[in-house]
Amino acid sequence: MISAKFVCDLLKNQDVDLFCGVPDSLLKDFCAYVTDNVPKNKNIITANEGNAIALAAGHYLATKKTALVYMQNSGIGNAINPLLSLTDEEVYNIPLIIFVGWRGEPNKPDEPQHVKQGKVTGEIFDVCKIEHSVLPQDEKSAEMAINKAFEHIRATLKPYVFIISKGTFEKYEKKKIPKKFEMTREEAICKVAEFIDKKDKNYVIISTTGQISRELYEYRERSKQPHNKDFLTVGSMGQASSIALGIALEKPQKTVYCFDGDGAILMHMGALPVIAQQSPKNFKHILFNNEAHDSVGGQKTSADSVNFKELATACGYKNAYSVERTEDLEKTLDDFIKSEAPTLLEIKVQCGARADLGRPKEKPVQNKIAFMEKLNAD
Repeated sequence: MISAKFVCDLLKNQDVDLFCGVPDSLLKDFCAYVTDNVPKNKNIITANEGNAIALAAGHYLATKKTALVYMQNSGIGNAINPLLSLTDEEVYNIPLIIFVGWRGEPNKPDEPQHVKQGKVTGEIFDVCKIEHSVLPQDEKSAEMAINKAFEHIRATLKPYVFIISKGTFEKYEKKKIPKKFEMTREEAICKVAEFIDKKDKNYVIISTTGQISRELYEYRERSKQPHNKDFLTVGSMGQASSIALGIALEKPQKTVYCFDGDGAILMHMGALPVIAQQSPKNFKHILFNNEAHDSVGGQKTSADSVNFKELATACGYKNAYSVERTEDLEKTLDDFIKSEAPTLLEIKVQCGARADLGRPKEKPVQNKIAFMEKLNAD
C-alpha cells in the first residue's frame, strides 16, 4: 500500500494544484487526505464526473496546469462525453490525470452492480484511445508510473488514467465533522416507511443507491415484511427519480415514493423539472439530505448551499416541505402524503451509518422480478 500523502506530494511536484471529482469508496483515504490538506477552493466535489472533466479543462485553459480528477469506474459513463468531445486530441487536446476506483475488479468479491463495470473498465479506455494503467501499490513503482504518466501528458497533451485497485491506499482517518442534524438517516427512513405503511395501502418505493436502499431493506427485515414493494436501485446513481417517474406515469393508481439522497439528486438534477413537467399526481419525492456522499466516505456535497424546497417549487413541483427535527417530521408527514403531487419532502439527517448495516440478500434481478410481480398484480 502507498500513502495518500506520498501520492499527493508526487502530484504537487508535477504542478497539480486542483483536485476535483466524485468520491469513491476505493479512493476514500486519498480523498480524505485531500479534503484535510488541500484548500477548499482547490478540492472541488462536483455534481457528476462529467462536470469534473469540464472543470479540469477550464482550469487548464486558465493556468496551463494539469488537474487531477477522481471518480469511481461507475462514473466513467458520465465522463465519456467531455472526454471525447472536449479534451480529446481531435477536439481541444486538453490534458488531465484521472484516478478511477476499480470497483468490480475481476477475481475480487464485490457488489453485483459493479461486476460488469469492473470487467470492462480497461476496455472502455482502450476503445476511447486513452492511455491507462493500474497504479502500483509500492512507492517506488508508483513514483515511476506517475512520472511516466506526466511525461506522456507533456508530450501529447492527452489525458492519462490510473485505475486504482482496492487496498492501494493506506488508511487515513479524516477529521471528524460535528453532527449538524438531530435524526439519523436510518431513524428517518424507518419513521417515513412506517407512516407510509399505515396511511397508504397502494404504494411502491423506489430507493436510491447506497445506504438509503440498505436501510430501507433492513427496515423490512426487522418488520418481517416482504421486499416486493421496494425497488432498490443499487447502481445508476442519480437515476432513481427517473425510474420512479417512469413507473408513476404508467401506474397512476399507485402512489410512487422516491427515496433519494442529496448527492444523487445533485448528480442529475435536471430530472426535477422533467418530473414537474409531466406532473404525475402520484409522485412523492423524499430527500434524505445529510450533505455528504455518505456511502463512499462521507465527503461533503454542495447540498448545504441548496434550498431544495425552493428548488423543487421553482422547477414546478406542486408542493415542497423541509424538516430537520423529529418532531417536525412527525407533524409534516400527514400533510406531505395528502398534498398535491408531484411533491417533495426534504429531511435533513446526520451523516454516517451503523457499522453492522446489512446488505440485501437477494440478487438485483430477484428484486426486480418480485417487484414487477407485485406492481402488476394489484
